Amino acid sequence: MSASSAPPAARRWWALALIATAQFMVIMDTSIIGVALPRIQDDLGFSQENLSWVFNAYVVAFGGLLLLGGRLSDLFGARRLFSAGWVVLLTGSAVAGAAGTITAGTVAVELTGRALQGVGAALIAPAALTLLMMLFGSEPRELTKALSLYGAAAPAGGTAGVFLGGVITEYVSWPWVFYINIPIAVLALAAAPVLMPGGRGGARGSIDVIGALTVTAGLGVIVFAVVRAPEVGWDAAATWAVLAAGLVLLGLFLAVQASRRAPLMPLSIFRAPNLGAANLAQLLLGAAWIPMWFFLNLYLQQVLGYSAFPSGAALVPMTALIMLGMIVLAPRAIGRLGGKTTIVTGLLVLAAGMGWLSLIRPDGNYWVDVLPASLVAALGMSLAFIPSLGTALSAARPEEGGLASGIVNTSYQVGSALGLAAMTAIAASSGARRLGDLPALTDGFSAAFIGAGLIALAGAALAAVTLRTPRRDPAPAPSLQAEHEKVPGH
Repeated sequence: MSASSAPPAARRWWALALIATAQFMVIMDTSIIGVALPRIQDDLGFSQENLSWVFNAYVVAFGGLLLLGGRLSDLFGARRLFSAGWVVLLTGSAVAGAAGTITAGTVAVELTGRALQGVGAALIAPAALTLLMMLFGSEPRELTKALSLYGAAAPAGGTAGVFLGGVITEYVSWPWVFYINIPIAVLALAAAPVLMPGGRGGARGSIDVIGALTVTAGLGVIVFAVVRAPEVGWDAAATWAVLAAGLVLLGLFLAVQASRRAPLMPLSIFRAPNLGAANLAQLLLGAAWIPMWFFLNLYLQQVLGYSAFPSGAALVPMTALIMLGMIVLAPRAIGRLGGKTTIVTGLLVLAAGMGWLSLIRPDGNYWVDVLPASLVAALGMSLAFIPSLGTALSAARPEEGGLASGIVNTSYQVGSALGLAAMTAIAASSGARRLGDLPALTDGFSAAFIGAGLIALAGAALAAVTLRTPRRDPAPAPSLQAEHEKVPGH
């Protein structure tokens, strides 16, 4: 019997491996370019101001179009969108890498490639979560395991990106941080029709183009304003004018959603108990975690003097604990404590890890200043991520699974971008601009850890107030209770 004709139970774990690979790649592409940025700047002629958009072009396109990706998944079928996303990601990777081999327009080509990668990721991510729910949603016990493995792929992708980025940049050449996606995309395109469930999509209606444009532009403008604020000044009229423009665009998006017959994001979806609260938890979790990971890597390299390869290796224990926590500890905690208590506890533990990291020293060392505190933070992340993700996904109706996936992914990515931009501003104002001045750099990074910790504390408080405790925990919690036993990303 061929794989395609085998019962779903015989091949769905292979399908989960492909879904986890998609999550791994989507998150890896946010981090793999970090070590390569100085080489990209030298080769392509980026200014210091514009260099950050090698990262931001991906994140803004990814976060801004996730809602559209979720809606398209509902309309046209998750498997079709999953495959289409890989085609776009492959194209964007080829364009971004080709910028290193051409002689004119290299900056525009590079940013176009990165934006295309983000578009592909925005199609892949919600479709992947929808496919996961289609494969495992009818069996809550296995859904828990599937969500845990899916969630563990995110931190693995983030850390692998840092590690591989250093190896590739040092021993091959920086365009290969993009080209590495191409063979993986080809394999995914070949495997998807065999492993993934079909279906034409369970929703009806048209594509809300105006909604997609306004929400993407609004999110992009706000991220742009926050990213540029440290350079332009938080008190500058230009900063507040751009922020106001972004808020106006988001307000227009909400007005369009309320008036359209077939909106991109039906506002009625937020009537589902806990959907808004779980997405708020995901947003604040991303806003706390990503700055912690970013500045921890800078501390290792710029203060402790680690090169790219040892810096990536230094993050492996943290990543291993996150994966262990998501697969083993979080499911058991949900079973014993319930989803809400596990989310609040995880955010509090994450805040404690941030507070510990804020004690870093200019003459510190990895074993004392980094490893113990990073493991505490990783434990908190693993406890908070899975139940907040599961709550957000299971709160929506089955026919709105793609939309719910898009919303929760958007929440985490937008939170990551805004949190990193805000903590970068705090770090810069506290001394992190003075490269080579180790005490000043340490003070700046410490301030960023404190700020991220306060975000995690705020997330814990808001989760405690806004999340309801259902009579029966949402999936995957029913199976967790029966057993007494659910992505962050970089």
